[in-house]
Amino acid sequence: MDCCFMFRKTQAVEGDDGEHRVKIFSYSELRKATHDFSGANKIGEGGFGSVFRGVLRDGVPVAVKVLSATSRQGVREFLTELTAISDIKHENLVTLVGCCAEGSHRILVYNYLENNSLAQTLLGSRGSNIRFDWRTRVKIAVGVARGIAFLHEEIRPPIIHRDIKASNILLDRDLTPKISDFGLARLLPPNATHVSTRVAGTLGYLAPEYAIRGQVTKKSDIYSFGVLLLEIVSGRCNTNTRLPYEDQFLLERTWVRYEQGRLDEIIDADLGNDLDVDEACRFLKIGLLCTQDAMARRPNMSTVVRMLTGEKSFSVHKITRPAMITDFADLKVSSGQQKDHETRSSNMRSFSTTDETEPFSSSETPTQTSI
Repeated sequence: MDCCFMFRKTQAVEGDDGEHRVKIFSYSELRKATHDFSGANKIGEGGFGSVFRGVLRDGVPVAVKVLSATSRQGVREFLTELTAISDIKHENLVTLVGCCAEGSHRILVYNYLENNSLAQTLLGSRGSNIRFDWRTRVKIAVGVARGIAFLHEEIRPPIIHRDIKASNILLDRDLTPKISDFGLARLLPPNATHVSTRVAGTLGYLAPEYAIRGQVTKKSDIYSFGVLLLEIVSGRCNTNTRLPYEDQFLLERTWVRYEQGRLDEIIDADLGNDLDVDEACRFLKIGLLCTQDAMARRPNMSTVVRMLTGEKSFSVHKITRPAMITDFADLKVSSGQQKDHETRSSNMRSFSTTDETEPFSSSETPTQTSI
């Protein structure tokens, strides 16, 4: 009863300095804004929950995310965590407008971004009116890298995103990339997972140490970014089972072409006259560096930003075979046949205690993943 009374009207949560930071919406308001969470207004779905387009009473469009897991936190604890997330501001992160925490409902309200996500525009099968020329792709890749570097290296305690993928990269009117869903792991129960079971979705971005052992560090985000970077340059999804088997997995195909000295064949053929082939190949090599088998071989995100912008060079001798999902047939991403335990153990040789793992903060605690 107390919860219902608290959220009968739109209000705001005050931060430590007294500023109103998080607007509180009633469940009724958000139902009306989204036409009762109508399927026609559904614009996305991920492991954290479904997203609906809504229009508030003042005519402002918003994106309404209904969290899929019932939080064990009380209202006050939930809002405390949410206020901390709302304090995180960066050009390449989405802006939290407010939330709803009535009864068992846990709903987040974000600014609505007109150009949707990379998954639906650059990689979507239905096509898009947006022209992703090379300079636009550079802007997106560097922007996403800067956003992740901010979460990893400028926030205390650091935030590990855990689900970097094309559908979580939103684009504003100017095609500036905005990372969504950061910090949401704090809002879910300890035994909840945000990882999708759809092979063609999240799994293709998962670092093997995360997919198999549930081990989450900054380096697992960096692996995911590496896969995303390959998608941005190639203009295709990381997994496409409609292609011939040898071309189904983008990371594996990129590695093969790199070994053959034919890396330029990975670049999107639809790119126009502004394409810088050398720069595109450099981006692909950075993607391979980010997906190295051993976590210690993956660069941190501030280094990745400097590599992408050309401020820092790197040696191709540091590029070794990346960790690929086809190494782990028990994840059921290839023929569905399972390797025996001995084969799986040998493939996991790089996940030893000698790999560099960074200390877990309160937002970095490893979670067990159910794939």
